[in-house]
Amino acid sequence: MEKEDLLLQKRFAELAKRSYTQSMFTFTDFLSLPELDLFYQNEPQLKFAGVTVFGGAEGCDRKVIRFGNPEELGYEEPFPIVCIGIEPLIEKFGENLNHRDYLGALMNLGIERENLGDIFIKGKNGYVFCLERIAEFIMENLSQVRHTHVKLRILEKEEEYVKKEIEEMVVLSASERIDGIIAKVYNLSRSQSIEHFRAKKIYINSRLCENNSYQLKMGDVVSVRGYGKFVYNGVEYQTKKGKLSVKVGIYR
Repeated sequence: MEKEDLLLQKRFAELAKRSYTQSMFTFTDFLSLPELDLFYQNEPQLKFAGVTVFGGAEGCDRKVIRFGNPEELGYEEPFPIVCIGIEPLIEKFGENLNHRDYLGALMNLGIERENLGDIFIKGKNGYVFCLERIAEFIMENLSQVRHTHVKLRILEKEEEYVKKEIEEMVVLSASERIDGIIAKVYNLSRSQSIEHFRAKKIYINSRLCENNSYQLKMGDVVSVRGYGKFVYNGVEYQTKKGKLSVKVGIYR
């Protein structure tokens, strides 16, 4: 195991112990999919403290872990996550920006990646989840994304347009095996699909999946790094030739 993973494991254990012994909630920074997978590998040893995982809204990949059981602690403490809306200062002059544009502008301010969660885009507007401790700094210092001058506002509550849209898709597959369905969803050959498993790019419900013959279950959320994410919604029917018509929801 790499040194960074060992340090993160130690950090999980420290936060869980502090929460339990001091009767308080503790939080990680935003974690990537590989870091979340490492957490889930260690979750059985951390459950004693009480565990909740959240990224700011439904459909987020990057998430924060909270240690602490509200029933035992006797109070509730929200996640220290803020959503900031980023809009063109003048709509007609706004560019069609992508995820990399927003992330680059934020990191150019000297912000570390662990302070930032998912970035949603709708039209010419961006919505970034960040830790509460960095929100004021972003509000005061982010004035331009690429060539577009922007204005910022903190969303007071989770609004509909910060949720990732899900587009329904139906594909024909020989079975519910994950490698075949990934190949159909992203128009890959079976060998190309299998290669992503070898490269450790496939996650199911934020857990690394290296078993390309895994049988998908209703509600499984599959992330393919570099391609996107979909939720498996099960089999609709079987064709006369024995193919399965399966439904998936593609996160856009």
